[in-house]
Order: sequence, then structure tokens, then C-alpha cells
Amino acid sequence: MKKVFVLGLIIVFAVCASGFAIADNANTLKANEKKAWENACTVFPAEHRLNVQQFKELYDRVMAGQEDAYLVDLRTHPEFYAAHIPGTEHIHAGHMYTFPKKIKNKDAKIVLWCRTHKRGAYVGERLAQYGYTNLWWYKDGIVGWIKAGYPLCNQFMGLFKVTEYHKYFSGKYKEGPKKGQEKDPYRIREFHPY
Repeated sequence: MKKVFVLGLIIVFAVCASGFAIADNANTLKANEKKAWENACTVFPAEHRLNVQQFKELYDRVMAGQEDAYLVDLRTHPEFYAAHIPGTEHIHAGHMYTFPKKIKNKDAKIVLWCRTHKRGAYVGERLAQYGYTNLWWYKDGIVGWIKAGYPLCNQFMGLFKVTEYHKYFSGKYKEGPKKGQEKDPYRIREFHPY
């Protein structure tokens, strides 16, 4: 009986100790990510951090040929192909190593953005390590562009505007009809990514 009791105490102690270690690891990882984020943000001085209005003004100048800049969307390929800002560049954040092959001038003006802001800062930090000297960060991302009411495009629909944005769309059209309601004509899909 004593052996079982001692064994039980050892197991309880081991489980508690591992729980504390896991919590400590999680706290360490969270603190380190915060430091990494702060370091990534230092790449962009305040005057190189654009809000949606500043980005739109720059975008208009670039599209009119009045200013030269690379406007680079860092979102994934499916995100970009679903909808993107017309006339902009695309390099997936996971393929940041291709920047030196695509943009050979280290002093070129490069404006980075993603869905919101995280990938833009992290990629910018890496590009600064590569030696790029004129990096800009559009912090509001595609979400800011959408919320400001500016148009997007894709190869299937041309130009369009999003009337309502949700990170995780949960409207009535996603769920399909409730029991007893009229059928939704889009309920059956051969391929549906959601």
C-alpha cells in the first residue's frame, strides 16, 4: 500500500512539474514573440508607416506614373487570387527569399502589406537584413483598404468592392438554410474551401 501511495505521489508531482514547465515554456515563447515583434517594427521609422489614406495617395501616384515604388502584397497565393489591390505586386511572405531576384535595386522604394500588419513587419525586418534601405509598411493592410471602400480585383470578376468584411465569415449564406426554409441555390458545391 505504501508503494502505491508513494508511486501516486511521484506521478502527481511529475504531472504538476510538467504542467509548470509547459506554462513556463508558453510564457517564454509569448515573451520572445513580443520581443521579435518589437524588433521587426523598428525597421520602419514613423514616417515609413502608412495608414490607409497615406497608402491610397501613394498608390494613386504610382498608378499615375508620378512616383516609382514597388507595392508588394505579402499574402498567400489563395488570398491574393481571391482579391487584391489592382496593379500591385505579389510575393508570398513565405517566399521572401525571392526579393533579391525580383528587386535588384537595394534603394528601391518597397511598400509592404498583408491582411492586417504582422507579415509586413516580419518580412520588412528580413529585407532590411538583406540590405534594402527604403522599406515602407502599409499597416492597415487589405482589411483597411476594404473598410475604406476601395476597389479590389481578381481574374474572375474584374473590379469589385466588398460590402461587408469578416475575418471568419459566418453570415446566413455560409451556413445554408435552416430546417423549413427555402433552399439556398449555392448550398451544394463541387469544391468549397471553407
